[in-house]
Amino acid sequence: MTPSPPAVRALPRIELMLCPGTLPSVGKDRMDLLRYRQSGIPRLTGEELLAPLPEAAAVAQVHVAEGNPWDNGTHDALRSIALHVSARLTSPDIDGVVLVQGTNTLEETAYFLSLTVRSDKPVVVTGAQRPYNGLSTDGPINLLDAIRVACAPETRGKGAVVVTNGEINAARDVTKTNTYHVQTFRSRDLGVIGYADPDRIEYYRTPHRRHTTGSEFDVAAVASLPYVDVLYVHTGTRPGLADVLVERGAKGLVIAGTGAGAPGSLEPELREIVKARRAVVVQSSRVGEGRVVPHNNWYAGGMVVADTLSPQKAALLLALALTRTSEPEEIQRMFDEY
Repeated sequence: MTPSPPAVRALPRIELMLCPGTLPSVGKDRMDLLRYRQSGIPRLTGEELLAPLPEAAAVAQVHVAEGNPWDNGTHDALRSIALHVSARLTSPDIDGVVLVQGTNTLEETAYFLSLTVRSDKPVVVTGAQRPYNGLSTDGPINLLDAIRVACAPETRGKGAVVVTNGEINAARDVTKTNTYHVQTFRSRDLGVIGYADPDRIEYYRTPHRRHTTGSEFDVAAVASLPYVDVLYVHTGTRPGLADVLVERGAKGLVIAGTGAGAPGSLEPELREIVKARRAVVVQSSRVGEGRVVPHNNWYAGGMVVADTLSPQKAALLLALALTRTSEPEEIQRMFDEY
C-alpha cells in the first residue's frame, strides 16, 4: 500500500489593517523623506503595499481589511479599531492581525489593543520612519517582519507587540524615542522581548503585566470613553490649568510631572481636586524611565501613581479604568496590574 503524502499545512491567515501614517505614504521622489505628507500622492492601499512584497505571500495568506484606512486619532477611534480586531480574531479563518499606522501614536494604539482585545492570537502593530518609496525605506521590511511575527506560534499569548527595525517590543513598554531615525522604538530600561531576524522569530521574555485574555476591560460594553487629559509640567506652568480641565468635563487627569512625578505649581489645586473627588488624578513622569511610586514627596491621599507608564499610556489606562470605577484605590490596583 502506497503511503499517503504528508498533509501540506496551509499558510497562516493574517488580516492587514491600515491607519494613516508614513509607511503607506509616497513621496514625490526617493529623497522626499521630510515633506512626503504634502506630496499630493495618495497613500498606498493594502493591496498596493503587498504587490512589491512577494515574500509576504510566501509566509502568509494576507487579507486586506475592509474599512481601511481606519481613524486612530481619538480614544473612541481606538475603541472602534479594538472592536474590529476582537471580532476578526474570533473567526477561525483569521490567525492574527497586523495593524499599520503612523509612528507618532503607534505605542498608544498598541497598548490600547493589548488592554482591550480579548484574544491570545497575535496582534502586531508596525509603522515606518520613511515613506514606502523613499531611499532606504524601512516600510517594506517592517511590514514583512510584522507579518512574520504575526505568523509565529510563539507570538500567541504575548499581548499586542510592536515590530520595527527587526525588534519586537511589548506594547506596554515601548515608546518612540527618535523623530526621524529608524531605530526609534525602544523599551528603554526594560528592553526588547525578541527579534525578527532573517532566519527566524526569536523571543527571550514574556510580558508580565495583565493583557488581552487576562484583561477586565470591555469596550463593547460602553458607547464612549470618559474624557481624560494630560498636563505637562514645566518651569513655567501656570496654576489653574487642572481646574480648567475639570471644569470642561475631565473625569481624569494625568500629570506628566518633573522628576519622580512632581506637579510643580499645580500641586495645590491637584490636592483640592483629589480631596473633593472632582476627578481622578494620576501622577506620572515626563522623564521616560523609572517608576513613579506611591507615597512619594508630592503624593496626596487619593492620588494614583503610574508606575513606569508614560503619561500618554497612563491616560489610556485611566480612561478604561473609569469605565469601571471612579474609586482611586481600585484604579490604583489596575495601574499595579496592567
